[in-house]
Amino acid sequence: MFRPKLPAMPQPTGTATPPAVVVEPTTITPGTPASPPAPVPSRPTVQLTPGTVLALVGGGTAVVLVVGAVLVSMLLAVAVTATSVAVCAVVLRSLLTSQHRR
Repeated sequence: MFRPKLPAMPQPTGTATPPAVVVEPTTITPGTPASPPAPVPSRPTVQLTPGTVLALVGGGTAVVLVVGAVLVSMLLAVAVTATSVAVCAVVLRSLLTSQHRR
């Protein structure tokens, strides 16, 4: 049930020969001008209206405010954690030194 079943590969019956490739020479006539390259289609220009400028400025301001709030909250979390660790260290040190005095 768990043994893999290998597909039966038929044996080749004869020798395989690669197909023949025929190369035909091309004629080059001197003095024939090449066709000019096709013109590149011009892209549509982006026109900024006062409404779109206001929307872009408002969106950029919102992004800056959100990123700033996230970074400040992360900094505050690190500061609170460091303060609590420092208080715990002071309390533990105080307990250990008072235990040695007795």
